[in-house]
Amino acid sequence: MQTIDSLALELGEYLDQSQIDKVRKAYHFADEAHQGQKRRSGEPYITHPLAVAGILATMHMDHQCLMAALLHDVIEDTGVPKLTLSREFDEEVAELVDGVSKLKSIFQSRAEAQAENFQKMTLAMAKDIRVIMVKIADRLHNMRTLGHLGPEKQRRIAKETLEIYAPIANRLGMNDVRVEFEELGFRALYPLRSAMIEKAVRKARGNRREYLETILEAIKTCLEREGIEARVFGREKHLYSIYQKMKAKRRSFSEIMDVYAFRIVVDRNDTCYRVLGAVHSLYKPFTSRFKDYIAIPKANGYQSLHTTLFGMHGVPIEIQIRTEEMEKVANTGIAGHWLYKSSEEPASGEHKRAREWMKGLLQIQQSAGNSLEFIENVKMDLFPDEVYVFTPKGQIYDLAQGSTPVDFAYAVHTDIGNTCVACRIDRRLAPLSATLESGQTVEIITAPGAHPNPAWLGFVITGKARSSIRHALKNQQYNESIALGRRLLERSLTSFNSRINDLNPQLVQKVLKERHLDNFDALLEAIGLGNQMAYVISRQLVGNAEDEPRTTRQGPLAIMGTEGFVVTYAKCCKPLPGDPIIGHISAGRGIVIHIENCNNMMEIREKPEEIMTVRWDPNVSQDFPVELRVELEHERGIIATLASTITNADANVERINMTERDAHLSIVNIQLSVKDRVHLANVIKRLRIIRGVSRITRTRS
Repeated sequence: MQTIDSLALELGEYLDQSQIDKVRKAYHFADEAHQGQKRRSGEPYITHPLAVAGILATMHMDHQCLMAALLHDVIEDTGVPKLTLSREFDEEVAELVDGVSKLKSIFQSRAEAQAENFQKMTLAMAKDIRVIMVKIADRLHNMRTLGHLGPEKQRRIAKETLEIYAPIANRLGMNDVRVEFEELGFRALYPLRSAMIEKAVRKARGNRREYLETILEAIKTCLEREGIEARVFGREKHLYSIYQKMKAKRRSFSEIMDVYAFRIVVDRNDTCYRVLGAVHSLYKPFTSRFKDYIAIPKANGYQSLHTTLFGMHGVPIEIQIRTEEMEKVANTGIAGHWLYKSSEEPASGEHKRAREWMKGLLQIQQSAGNSLEFIENVKMDLFPDEVYVFTPKGQIYDLAQGSTPVDFAYAVHTDIGNTCVACRIDRRLAPLSATLESGQTVEIITAPGAHPNPAWLGFVITGKARSSIRHALKNQQYNESIALGRRLLERSLTSFNSRINDLNPQLVQKVLKERHLDNFDALLEAIGLGNQMAYVISRQLVGNAEDEPRTTRQGPLAIMGTEGFVVTYAKCCKPLPGDPIIGHISAGRGIVIHIENCNNMMEIREKPEEIMTVRWDPNVSQDFPVELRVELEHERGIIATLASTITNADANVERINMTERDAHLSIVNIQLSVKDRVHLANVIKRLRIIRGVSRITRTRS
């Protein structure tokens, strides 16, 4: 059992005598304050703070942190006020103790209370990182002495440790502490599973010993031959890690244990790369299983080279190569090279990363709607490979990093994704391509009859969204192609005084066979996509392939604006309802609508079979893009005036950009969407009366 004398002896390795005396003073103060109090084990209560200080001493924490560890329960359990601690010791120690004491009841049975306390913890953490170091050591000693509590309480504390404390220790790079949290937590939460895996590991260890020693000797001999001094040792997988891998990868125990792990520790960074070359010459590496965390460290400061080799008989060998300093940081993280910095002194890389993470927690807290939401957000932040977002009703969905509202919509339900038209993130309208962040509340706005946009494929990242969009677009295009093909064929057949319903079934089958098509819908789809010409098919279907049509009364095709993918509008001339138009049948695209006098139609007119007469349907109900070129004088706020004028005319501004022509005049190019030519004329009329506008023209390339 730890005593103050054994602790002082340990502290003598890195603290001076005056600092050790202050730690002794804190111990005697705490011992007197806790006089008469006992732990569940029956031991005097002071043994707990003394053990917590002992854990921190192994991490070489500073004397103020150790004093706070010894005093961490006096405010909460003995009624000693914070002011007394400030007077007896100093303000900094009192602040640390106050910060830790707020966390004593961090998790209680009621979720709301548990969340409120977690918020206090993060606030305290952000002020001084040593608060969380004391809290981690406090929890570690409690986990070591968990056996004195009832089974239900053991399971609750173990669950909290695995969910919160182990990930925090991992985030701070404290690998040894994380492993111990996981081992103790696993044993308390799943005692039978833990015992079974432990028994299997003991059995496998005997079978593996000879093979391990053979590989170990081979690696040592290889390094000696290269003149490299190094410590080489086998790494045992801990029980919780084996359990997690078996569960996540759905593998048997024998498959998990059929991997041999070694660590090679050297003196300098450049030696790590020499060792890498040596082991790669000894055994062939898996090309896809190499990671250089020395050049690019992990967020918690972890550095190492990771490689996997094909060992004897093809057995995988995992090797980690690092320096002594990296080994220390990997095992004890931020505490491995502890030197507490004042605010005037620059923090080291690991301290800086830890502080930035804590600042991030505060920002999450400010944006969270309530405590329960906040604690979920903090859990999410500890697992950065996933994004966790809320529905307006508070349900949580986990998505891949980089997901968008469209990914979220498809995660909720395929129908919601397919009919999605807009979204709100944290109650504000946002683009569907926005990248989601953990903790945000996402609301999807749907519209009946809406369809997925092909542009979504450019930014969605989840497999479900991508496959659902492709499936919906394929069905949409198929249905639209059939509908347009039917209209085109019906229109063409009128030239022969015939209709689709009057066709001879034998002739239809003959045409399908010649065209290698499975059914009549496939023929209609090919016509709608422009891959087959309607008038050629019509001739064959009426049995007059060589004859001219008996009538030429063939009215233009009415364009309704709802045809979808199979009718597109040329970007070169941007036709509007009211413009005289002409159709170009383009293979694979269906019909492309141009303005009659569009320059790009000059060459196409030489191929009359690709030209189609079309007209606007009187009931077109769609917005169409158009570009305006506005010449105006420089004036403050002129762009805002233009935009608001267009919006007031019920048109949408898609894009505005301005180029200066000279010192006084500017040219503004505006892309907007309008309903038709009359609507455009109304917009232009309103723009002309703006002071400073000298000329407006409709742009056509």
